Amino acid sequence: MRRRHLLALAASPSIPAIVRPAAAQAGWVPDGPILLVSGYGPGGSTDIGARLIADRMAQALGPDVRIIVENRPGAAGAIATEWLKGRPADGTTIMFQETGAGAAAPVATIGGTRYDPIRDFTHIGVVSDPPGPFVLNRDFAPPSLTPQQILQKMKEAPPESITFASSGFGGVLHLRAEILSQYLGAKFVHVPYRSGAQMVTAIMTGEAQFGIAALASAMPFLRDGKIRAVAMVGDKRFPTLPEIPTMAEIGVPGFENAGWFMLWGPANMPRPAAEALNRALVITLRDPVVRDRMLLAGHAPVQGENTLDSTRAYMIRELAEVQRMVDLTGVRLQP
Repeated sequence: MRRRHLLALAASPSIPAIVRPAAAQAGWVPDGPILLVSGYGPGGSTDIGARLIADRMAQALGPDVRIIVENRPGAAGAIATEWLKGRPADGTTIMFQETGAGAAAPVATIGGTRYDPIRDFTHIGVVSDPPGPFVLNRDFAPPSLTPQQILQKMKEAPPESITFASSGFGGVLHLRAEILSQYLGAKFVHVPYRSGAQMVTAIMTGEAQFGIAALASAMPFLRDGKIRAVAMVGDKRFPTLPEIPTMAEIGVPGFENAGWFMLWGPANMPRPAAEALNRALVITLRDPVVRDRMLLAGHAPVQGENTLDSTRAYMIRELAEVQRMVDLTGVRLQP
């Protein structure tokens, strides 16, 4: 499926109005439309995910509620995150956040970012925890090579003769590729791009030979056979791509954590607003139409416990995991 088809799918209403449920709010109604911000440009995993849930969440909040998705790209999501920190905490501005700006940048930046990922935000709910595919240029990794042969080829390559792409310096996709290079004992050249879509395009064209991508960004290219995925970061195979093994299955340990996407708001959001948004998110993620569309697009909608308190606890645990990755790689960002 091509990227424009995924974007059209994300923009379409998730269910007919005739089966629209009762509003999810408990005495809270947003004062005007809700702005749902993506810290990356159109076509990437955060943009696709935000558009997949926006209409259904609005329906769950009430018949007159609108949620508008806005792209505010820059600094791998950090610019939008800092902007969100300063917005009124009235529930009308929220963000589709991801591991990079939400955890990697605060941990990896020398002196820290201008925002604290715990103190400065309301953690509304976990949206998705999809795996990240280890993807390669098809000329570099033809079907005739097994995953183990590809790893050996990378291991034996002259230093700095292989380039890998990421969606931003210091982001979680960068960190994962650096951990892979350490595992292989190899030295690769890193080229950061402004979005996951640009990153995967670079791998397709041969500007870079490999990368560990966000699945939603890579999915159109995988379905069209334009890049090759040899393994998935995460502890299990993805339902719509069951033929792709995990990193552990091809003999590469330490890649069980898949990362996440969450909804954030500014700190000190009134509890009724945060709870209404959380309930609307949970209703959306349990809707079978939305769930199927998310899986098709490369997102893994969370189905278990997903409350305000569990989301905050999850965020604290994930921040510690990213700290481990930063300590392991030594990657540091200049403020």
